[in-house]
Amino acid sequence: MCQIFNISRSSFYEWLKRPESNRKKNDKELIEIINKIHKESYETYGQKRIKIQLNKEGILCSKRRIKRLMNENGIVSRLKRKFKATTNSNHTYPVSPNLLNQDFTTNRPNEKWVGDITYIPTDEGWLYLASIQDLFSKKVVGWSLGSRITKELAISALNQAMIREKPGSSLIFHSDRGCQYAAYEYQDRLRERGIRQSMSRKGNCYDNACAESFFATLKKDIIHGRRFKTREDAKLIIIEYIETFYNFKRIHSTLGNMSPIEFEKDYRNRHSA
Repeated sequence: MCQIFNISRSSFYEWLKRPESNRKKNDKELIEIINKIHKESYETYGQKRIKIQLNKEGILCSKRRIKRLMNENGIVSRLKRKFKATTNSNHTYPVSPNLLNQDFTTNRPNEKWVGDITYIPTDEGWLYLASIQDLFSKKVVGWSLGSRITKELAISALNQAMIREKPGSSLIFHSDRGCQYAAYEYQDRLRERGIRQSMSRKGNCYDNACAESFFATLKKDIIHGRRFKTREDAKLIIIEYIETFYNFKRIHSTLGNMSPIEFEKDYRNRHSA
């Protein structure tokens, strides 16, 4: 009788026909969910954040099992690269004092906002993104995209933030000393709403570290490793990232492993009781 590793051929084929074990079935179902979470995170989540998201969805499993399944199926977090932001503060506009002084802590929404502008390369040329972030929840409350780095780009992001959030007069808005934020029109817009303006010290990137940190996250998550043929291609993925993933789903360890929207909702629920 022909044998394979001391197992009869008939026994071998009978073994092949046996139904899958429950463990294998569960692994198949779990890897589908892991793959879905990974893709929804723009392939940025590693095993730690995937485990957190699985727990949120009521699925309990060990890091070891997640790591094994990810390794077996070639699921890895996208490579990270460092990002260095730049600004142009060579202008004659008046400069506001540094009211934050690197105190990025807040007790409630719309107490401290930070703004900045960055650039994204495309085959058509640079695409510029102006964004405003609420330091309380890390939520991006306003953004604007354009082909030129102008005061209008910055004002457009500010207008969107004010329409969405309707902040009170206790708000502080902080930025670097860029001419877009120091422009008379920008300062007037803040003054009209009773918003106090704050600016970083000259050449001190740490004074606006939170705004630059968001851009670093965005670029590591969706920009690096991609080539955009047109500005419109880049716009679509940036808008989708901010509006459907970053604000609503992206986990932040400093927010108790909640997304910005979840963190705000939790705050409002606790303070409305």
